[in-house]
Amino acid sequence: CVTEMAAALQPRVCKLCKQEEQSYGFLLRIEQGKLGHLIRKVKKGAPAEKSGMKDGDRVLRVNGAFVDETDHLQVVQMIKESGNSVTFLVLDEEAYENAKNQKVSLREVGQTNSVSQPVLNGTAGSTPRPKLCYVVKEGKRYGFSLKTTQGVRGLFMINISPKGPAARAGVRVNDRLIEINGENVENATHNEVISKVKSSGTSMVLLLVDEEADHFISNQKVKLGGEMASLKCFPLKPRIAEMTKGADGYGFYLRVERGRIGHYIKEIDAGSPAEKVGLQDDDRLVAVNGDGVDSLDHEAVVEKIRKCGDKTTFLVVDKETDRLYKMAGISPIVYLHEVEDSVEHVYENTVIPPTENSVQYKPKLCSMVKGTKGYGFHLNAIKGIPGQFIKEVVKGSPAAEAGLEEDDVLIEVNGVNVENEFHDKVVGRVQESGEQLTLLVAGKEAYDYFKTNRLPITTALLETAEVAHPETAHPGTPPSKDEEEARERPIIPPAESQSKSSSSSSSSSSSEGEEEGKEDKEE
Repeated sequence: CVTEMAAALQPRVCKLCKQEEQSYGFLLRIEQGKLGHLIRKVKKGAPAEKSGMKDGDRVLRVNGAFVDETDHLQVVQMIKESGNSVTFLVLDEEAYENAKNQKVSLREVGQTNSVSQPVLNGTAGSTPRPKLCYVVKEGKRYGFSLKTTQGVRGLFMINISPKGPAARAGVRVNDRLIEINGENVENATHNEVISKVKSSGTSMVLLLVDEEADHFISNQKVKLGGEMASLKCFPLKPRIAEMTKGADGYGFYLRVERGRIGHYIKEIDAGSPAEKVGLQDDDRLVAVNGDGVDSLDHEAVVEKIRKCGDKTTFLVVDKETDRLYKMAGISPIVYLHEVEDSVEHVYENTVIPPTENSVQYKPKLCSMVKGTKGYGFHLNAIKGIPGQFIKEVVKGSPAAEAGLEEDDVLIEVNGVNVENEFHDKVVGRVQESGEQLTLLVAGKEAYDYFKTNRLPITTALLETAEVAHPETAHPGTPPSKDEEEARERPIIPPAESQSKSSSSSSSSSSSEGEEEGKEDKEE
C-alpha cells in the first residue's frame, strides 16, 4: 500500500554548517518538467558534499519543516534565515520521482526512527569554532596551567581555577592554545609559551580550540586564526549604529589626526541622529554599510558616507574596544560577520525576489578574446574609491560582442571579485589575463537593485534568476555627475600603442602632517 511504500523510502538528513564568508556549495533550483526543489552543482569539498548531498536530490524538509509543496522562494528564505547552519531532509532523485509517479505522500517520509542521523559536513555535532578569551590577571595569577603531551601537538589548558580569571573568561580544561595576543604559538616550545604569558603583563587574549572544534577543523585542513573565532567570550563589542539623516545632516565631524591610524568621530551635535544612536566622541569608524574603511583615505570615506543617501549604518569601536581587538590581531569587522544575519553571507543559491514591476535583474557573464586592437572598452573609476564601471565600448569589438555595455559595473575578473579593489589593481588583473578575459558585470540599475536588497552578485544568479522569473531586458541609466568626473583609463590600449600609458586624471596625496585636523561635517 501507499503507506508501506512511504515507510520503505530512505531519506537522508544532512546538516550543513559554514563560516561567515563561506558558501554551502550547492544551488537550489526548480526546473521545467521536474518536480520538487532540486540540489544542483554540488561543489567538491564544500559543506554540501561533505554532508552527503548529491546532484538531483530533492529537499523534503528544511529544519524539520515540510517544504515539498512550498513555494520555491519561501524555501530559499527559510534557508537564508537559518544563518550559518541548516538541516535538510533529502531524497535521492530516483526514489523521489518513483514516489511522485505512484502518488506516495512524502509528508510522512522521515518521521520514523529509521532515518539516518544528521551528518554535519561529514562529521557529527553542531558548528564548531575556536574562541577568543580575554584574561585579566588577578594578583599574580591567571588561574590556569599549561601541559604538553608527548606525541601530541600543542599546549593544553589544565588546572582551571573554578572562579578564577581564566574560567570567567571562558577558558576550559583541555582547550588547545593556538595564539597569544594574535601570535601563533602552536609550534612554540613549552618554555617559549610560558615566557610569552609572563611577558604579556596584566592581561592577554588567547585563541583556544576545544576538542570537538579541533577535530572538526583539522578534518577541514583549515589554518586556525582569530578571524574565524567566536567572540561570545569577549567582554567588549563593537557597536552597530544605524542612522537616518536629519535636517542638519547626521550631526558629527569625521577626522583624521597626526600619529593616529583611522577615521574618528568628533564633535557630535546634541540631539543629532549621531547622538541618538549612541556615537561617542573619539569612536573609530571601522565600516560603512558593512564595508571596511581602514584602507580608504579620508576623502574616499566621506564620499562613501555621502553616497549612502539618507540612511547609513556604521560599525564603530571606542578606544578600549579598539585596543582589545588590536591585541587579538583581528579587525572588529569579524564581530559584524558573526552577528549580522545578512543576505551577503548566505550561500550561492540566492534567488532574486520579484520587483513591483516584475522586472528581472540579472548580472552578465561576458567572455571575450582579445582582438588586434585590444578588447575594445575603457574601465573607469572614481579616485580613492573602490569600484569600476565600463565606458566607451567600441562597436563591433570583442567587448561589444560579449555583451558589455556603457555603465556596466564590474563585479568579477576571471572569477575573482574586485568590487572592493582599487583601479590599478583591477587593471593589473585584466592585463595579466592574457588573450582571454571573462568579466561578471551588472547594469547600473541592476547593480543598485542588488545592493539595495543586500544581495551578493555572483555567477549563481545567472541560473537561479532564470528559475524564479523570465528575463526582461532593462536599459542602463546615464552616468552620474561623479562618474562623469571619474578617472578614466583604457583597460587594454590599442595594439599600436600598448607601450604607452593610458589616460587618467592627475591626483596628489597628502602627507600625514597635512592630514592633521582635516575634517568634514556629515550632512
